[in-house]
Order: sequence, then C-alpha cells, then structure tokens
Amino acid sequence: MFQGKVLVVDDEVYILHILDFSLGAEGFDVITAADGEQALARARSERPDLIVMDIMMPRLDGYETCKRLKSDPATKDIPVLLLTARGREEDRKRGMEAGANDYMTKPFSPNKLIGRVSEMLGIKN
Repeated sequence: MFQGKVLVVDDEVYILHILDFSLGAEGFDVITAADGEQALARARSERPDLIVMDIMMPRLDGYETCKRLKSDPATKDIPVLLLTARGREEDRKRGMEAGANDYMTKPFSPNKLIGRVSEMLGIKN
C-alpha cells in the first residue's frame, strides 16, 4: 500500500540504507540524496510528500537546504523533518527557524521515525 513519497537526505550511506529499508517496508516510496544540493534538485524534480534530512552534510548543510526549500515556491509546502545528531536546544531552535516542521535526534528508533513520518503525512496507523 503506497503511503507517500519521502526524500531522505544524509551523507552517511548506512543511514540512507536504514531509512530506505524501514520506510520502504511500510509502503513509502523512498528517494535519496547525499547532500543539500542533491536534495534541492530532487525535491524540485520528484516532488516528495515529505523530506527527512540530516543537518551536518558537505557542500550545503541541512539548515541552508531547509531555508532554500522553504523560500522556493515549488518546494515551500513540502514538510521537512530534520534528523540529526545535534541535540542541543539551540540546534533545534535554529532548525525550526530555518523552516523545519519537526526535529528528531540520532540515534533514533526506526519505528518512532516511521510514526513521526506517518503523523506528519496524516496517515493513521
């Protein structure tokens, strides 16, 4: 059962694999990007229903990527969940100020992430 299209953005390959497998097993169509620049291009071309994105990435970090997504009329309405090892309150605040809709810290439970993604997309479990 198709649950929605999710763009997962992280420069760590094993995180991409975990999220691809976990979300895919729940019926989500998962597309991936390894950095912020790829994320911007994929968000415009693929039109995902939600973006799960790391903050600490090469080339373009998650804060700046989120700001650019939210300032682009083509992508401004796509919800963004920042998934990061940065757990300080200042980091969370900065993420929300950049336009993120939600914020989770690593390490994370795949089940909790799936629940959060489903909640953000309005899917009843």
